Amino acid sequence: MEIDAVSNESVLVTERPKKSAGPLNERHHALRESFRGRECDDVGDGNDQKPPPDGGSRAWLQVLMGHLLNINCWGYINSYGIFQAYYQNTLNLPASTVSWTGSVQIFFLMFIGAFSGRALDAGFYHHTLVAGCFLQLLGVFSVSFATRYWQIFLSQGICQGLGTGLIFCPTISLVSTYFQRRRMFAISLVACGGGTGGIIFPLLAQKLLPRLGFAWTIRIMGFVVLFNAVMVITLARTRLSPRPSGPFLERGAFKELPYLLFTIGTFFVLWPVYYAYGYINVFATSIIHTTSSTSLTILLIFNAVGIPGRIIPALLADSLIGPLNTFVLLCIICAFLIYVWLAVFSFSGLVAFAIIYGFMNAGVQGIFLGSVSSLTKDLKKMGTRVGMVLSVVSFACFTGAPIAGALIDRMGGEFVGVCIFGGTCMTVGSLILVGARAAETGWNWKRKV
Repeated sequence: MEIDAVSNESVLVTERPKKSAGPLNERHHALRESFRGRECDDVGDGNDQKPPPDGGSRAWLQVLMGHLLNINCWGYINSYGIFQAYYQNTLNLPASTVSWTGSVQIFFLMFIGAFSGRALDAGFYHHTLVAGCFLQLLGVFSVSFATRYWQIFLSQGICQGLGTGLIFCPTISLVSTYFQRRRMFAISLVACGGGTGGIIFPLLAQKLLPRLGFAWTIRIMGFVVLFNAVMVITLARTRLSPRPSGPFLERGAFKELPYLLFTIGTFFVLWPVYYAYGYINVFATSIIHTTSSTSLTILLIFNAVGIPGRIIPALLADSLIGPLNTFVLLCIICAFLIYVWLAVFSFSGLVAFAIIYGFMNAGVQGIFLGSVSSLTKDLKKMGTRVGMVLSVVSFACFTGAPIAGALIDRMGGEFVGVCIFGGTCMTVGSLILVGARAAETGWNWKRKV
């Protein structure tokens, strides 16, 4: 009925007599079409009917663009252990209080996904990209002038979080539209930006904090963010024509049992995933009794192994078992590894744990958005569907780190409660994801999905 109504409306519109356009209207129309030409310069070329190119210079440039953008997004967030330790020690604040800044960043990144993802579908990606990059830069440089925690919270938590939320989801969806057979590999290369940034920013902090102090260290990080933002805005190109009349939410998606179970399962899985980035170096100093510099090395290792951790599972997904199967497998392994964290009591044990868990944890992050493509038949709805999942799971990410901080504070600095909470959430989520996979294709686990 809706399709018929739209069709009838378009007929009525085309039958109206045309008004003669004055010079002002012609100029306005020319300017609008000029910008829309940049926004989607393939409109009218029939690309909506063509399959994704699965390669070529333009497609791989979008992957490079996404990688640089993700350095500014997840790369900065994955480095939050720097800020967690610094704010706790300098401002003399409890872990649970400080962790709210990092979790608010992640919350906005994901929650705004429903709206920013729809902006891609509607043809406003470039507008959203410029606004998001500006807010990111404003937040980073504002932190360098902050002297109170509430100023840090507003700048790093809210301002940067809003900027990141505007650009992350539509960029992942944009890259997805360029690939089909190698989609997971392409998305994994974009996701590797989180690992690249997770190396760059802690290294800068490790080298510059003792020499230049906090303010100038943050400003130099800001110049890295600025360089990436300029490159991203220059390289970004959309492929599909806009779908301006669609809704922000596709309510029918949650009536599909596989998509519904996938969203619920991912909520539980992502509850504990991100707090390791804020607390693994705190664990190193408080439990293993390493120096602050050595604890940053642990964070570097944890982020560095995330690069192959995002690529290798994606290759496995593309070539052998599919993204959803890979996602379920990684979640089950991570559930086991979080419980293993309880048995880490030495520096060598922590290094081994950081390598193995960092690899698997990064795989979960890199594959879960690509798994949505297994449950999405219409690529023009990709931005909306990815955004809906991100918005739901944002509440898990919002509360995960503060819950972990509260458990650590309540248990006198011990991590037992954190490990039990995280392992249980990951186990429950894995079981629900098994149900989602079964609802999509049945119990034939040899089928690639």
